Amino acid sequence: MFKKILVPLDGSELAEVALPYAEELAGRLRADVVLAHVYESEDEEYHRMHELYINKVAENVRRGVNKYGKNGDDRHIEVETAFLVGHPAEQIVDYSDENDVDLIVIATHGRSGIRRWFLGSIAAKVVRAAKQPVALIRAEGAVQKGKKPLIDNVLLPLDGSKESETAIPYIEELAAKLKAKVTLVHVTARTYFVYSIPGETIQMPFTPEDMDRFKEKAQHYLETVASAFDKKGVEARAEVAVGSAPDEIIRMAEEMSNGIVAMATHGRSGISRWAFGSTADKVLHAGNTPVLLVRVRE
Repeated sequence: MFKKILVPLDGSELAEVALPYAEELAGRLRADVVLAHVYESEDEEYHRMHELYINKVAENVRRGVNKYGKNGDDRHIEVETAFLVGHPAEQIVDYSDENDVDLIVIATHGRSGIRRWFLGSIAAKVVRAAKQPVALIRAEGAVQKGKKPLIDNVLLPLDGSKESETAIPYIEELAAKLKAKVTLVHVTARTYFVYSIPGETIQMPFTPEDMDRFKEKAQHYLETVASAFDKKGVEARAEVAVGSAPDEIIRMAEEMSNGIVAMATHGRSGISRWAFGSTADKVLHAGNTPVLLVRVRE
């Protein structure tokens, strides 16, 4: 499933935040790596300087990848470079489609810059258009290089829908190869909306009996999914939380050590249409943990 990883680089220290994660993923998944730089024009200034920089980074990544054990897989890992010309986001997406890329790993700002990133930068456009899963590494929350493993825990929110379950096969492979623990979480709301008159709604609390029934049903669902993970050699546990879904996901993510949050998205259908709706939107805006977005197949 994960055989080739693409890492876009623009020469900045921010972009390089993604490199340690790409090295670990490539080394443990036995996946090839492509380091890509996009020129908006063939006549762009410092063209040769950028090529020297990317080639130097590739040498370092080769050494970094080789530090990881083969986990019984003798497959040789290739670290390649790609120099593209055109609009950066379009070139990254087109190259990924045409060259069988399975995962895009890209860096972005943490809380201080996430809104600017989310609304208009290259990373946002890649997330919106890419068919492949996209791992977003936040600069502020990134684990320091040299501390391993970088990804030791995976938080997978599930709401019982087929859309949210899209990420399950990817996490099964990822967690198995990384030897990471998986926490399956379902968040139950305390209240529900009642529409009264046009333009106004009020929130009504569920009864204690309703809450107990909801939590019991969610626990059974998560334990069923956890059992499937366990059968594939992945340690998984179920946790039902009560409250605001995005707030609980963010809280749990930040309590994890070396963790990543995996969520499903509708991708090309529009940035506003996440499988979790406003939940994923708030996790992306307010959270500070790396996020793996998996596109729902229409």
